[in-house]
Amino acid sequence: MTNSFAEKLGQGGFGSVYKGKIHDDRLVAVKVLNSSKGNGEEFMNEVGSISRTSHVNIVTLLGFCFEGSKRSLVYEFLHNGSLEKFIYGTNVTKVENQLNCETLYRIAIGVAQGLEYLHKGCNTKIFHFDIKPHNILLDENFCPKISDFGLAKICPSNESVVSMMIARGTPGYIAPEVFSRNFGRVSHKSDVYSFGMMVLEMVGGRKNINVEVENTSELYFPSWIYKRVELNEDLALRNITNESEREMMRKMVIVSLWCIQVDQLDRPTMHAVVEMLEGRVETLQVPPKPFL
Repeated sequence: MTNSFAEKLGQGGFGSVYKGKIHDDRLVAVKVLNSSKGNGEEFMNEVGSISRTSHVNIVTLLGFCFEGSKRSLVYEFLHNGSLEKFIYGTNVTKVENQLNCETLYRIAIGVAQGLEYLHKGCNTKIFHFDIKPHNILLDENFCPKISDFGLAKICPSNESVVSMMIARGTPGYIAPEVFSRNFGRVSHKSDVYSFGMMVLEMVGGRKNINVEVENTSELYFPSWIYKRVELNEDLALRNITNESEREMMRKMVIVSLWCIQVDQLDRPTMHAVVEMLEGRVETLQVPPKPFL
């Protein structure tokens, strides 16, 4: 299937992904999980959660296999790979890796719709807990698909919070309540926070924390961009060529700042996020300062 694992597509915390082809000549992505990862919890998480889904913005699981400690998952192959390579640093200096404002906007809406489905559209609620650019895959038309459900938690449809013994997720995207119960209980609002941090990186074309910036005021991008929104200044972002694109980017920024509120009660649901992104920028209120 993978031609002896000849073509490696990428690597994550739970294993490596290889390009393959199945019997009907369809290209697939084969995720081979690390055998050292405990009792296979991430394998059961991924199969148990993603097998319950069917949505245009969720990657499709085609099959899985396991033998002893060896476990693999077979997914649809997505030609443009990870969103990560289209938004950071030297990657975007290549013309083929430059996404215009409308494409970024459509990706943000697609991911929001995928998360809305996970939180409300399944028979059971699914909380992802690792939303970040690396886990958003893009097809040939740049339609985004949420992937990597190794940290996901399944929650009965009549409940809204989950118990968690240890923090899970990726630093820089983890909601405050996930690593400290002083900020409240863990719920779907934790995914909302991660989504907001990711979209700010899409807008800024950089990591939210960047120690290499020339001005210290730009060290933490959410703080820098919040000040510009608060003062109703031009956002001074790259690639904006007209008023329509300026409105798209402003909507993405304002919605993201609502999503990363420390108090999760101030964060919108993903349903509200979709409505805000698809609505008029004039209807959006500037959120409170989203930091301690």
